[in-house]
Amino acid sequence: MNNVLSSQIAEIVKQVIENIEKAEKDECKSGCVICKSRNECGADEVPVGVSNRHIHLSREDVETLFGRGYELTPMKDLSQPGQYACKETLTLIGPSLRPIENVRVLGPVRGKSQVEISATDSFTLKVKPPVRESGKTQGSAPIIIVGPKGVVELKEGCIIANRHIHMSPSDASRFGVKDCDYVTVDVEGKRRTRWFDVQVRVHKDFRLEMHVDTDDANAVGIGNGAKVKIVK
Repeated sequence: MNNVLSSQIAEIVKQVIENIEKAEKDECKSGCVICKSRNECGADEVPVGVSNRHIHLSREDVETLFGRGYELTPMKDLSQPGQYACKETLTLIGPSLRPIENVRVLGPVRGKSQVEISATDSFTLKVKPPVRESGKTQGSAPIIIVGPKGVVELKEGCIIANRHIHMSPSDASRFGVKDCDYVTVDVEGKRRTRWFDVQVRVHKDFRLEMHVDTDDANAVGIGNGAKVKIVK
């Protein structure tokens, strides 16, 4: 990284930290994460959760960004048991040097930090994240994360999450699928469409829900709680 670029990033980081110190971030904004769903679905339907950009952090990176010994503050349960939105938000910086602020942190902490954004976000940041299953970050895009106490420069870890469906083993049996299968999904929204290559994830702790990002949801005119159908 050359001295001019480093100077520009340092100035942006300074401005971001000043904004963090002034801003009130106690309230989750509508649509910032996939929040806990209480929708009841028919036998052949799958509820949808729409996921905005968000960040998963390792313990080491939590302490770099927020200070030694810092603990994330759970704010709102997500649709999958044990997952939650945190009070904390951070800023993302890419090669464009146009920061995206107030990006929600999701807990609990992970073994490795990961940033999930949409294709639209990638145009703003000028990064080139691959479409990946969550956790598959090897060879993915670099990104800079700015917090109130420090900066983390990920060499890899920025992805666009693939379309996927969480389900329990009993749900998988009902739909006739297994973990890591790929299915086709029909969407009966304002813009009727069909999604291909949707990954199935099966675990005893999962709650039935399909996860898509804001680009996908906006393209077909649906939101949290919409229903889709797996094509058999």
